[in-house]
Amino acid sequence: MSATGVAARALAALAALVASLAIAQAPGAEQLPPADWLAIRSVVEDQRAALVTGDARRAFAYASPALRQRFGNAPTFLAMVRRSYSPLVEARDAHLLEGAVVDGRVIQPMQLVMPDDTVVVALYTMERQRGGAWRVAACMIAPSTLRATWGGVMCPPKLDERASPGGRRPGTA
Repeated sequence: MSATGVAARALAALAALVASLAIAQAPGAEQLPPADWLAIRSVVEDQRAALVTGDARRAFAYASPALRQRFGNAPTFLAMVRRSYSPLVEARDAHLLEGAVVDGRVIQPMQLVMPDDTVVVALYTMERQRGGAWRVAACMIAPSTLRATWGGVMCPPKLDERASPGGRRPGTA
């Protein structure tokens, strides 16, 4: 399959997931308590921080038991991430988006701004453990149509946050 075909399939998959996320956020959709979302966000941020610093042991600790069994040890896990999920390590900036429960799966998206200002989205599938802790069960990297343009911020801020250093908004006197 050509690179264009792969990119088109990835974009189609991302569009389907985004639509699912929107539906999942509709009133009546299955939700998690805020404390769970805080715990999930903490796991995702802490694992990425460990990956960026090369702390294989700490990053591996956030993987689900199935992932730990699949990769066997922390160095192998880190090598796999660097090879197959390099945007997680190479991104110059990261921002967690609003998570959702889609078909019973807990999804935590993270926007990643690459050094060339392209943006990709990491879609983490989370798994609650018996003791209540959350672990990363899977991750998918998908392309985005966004580019970082607001001084390193990955998406334009709200109008009232666009003030220039002098305190004026763009286009105002």
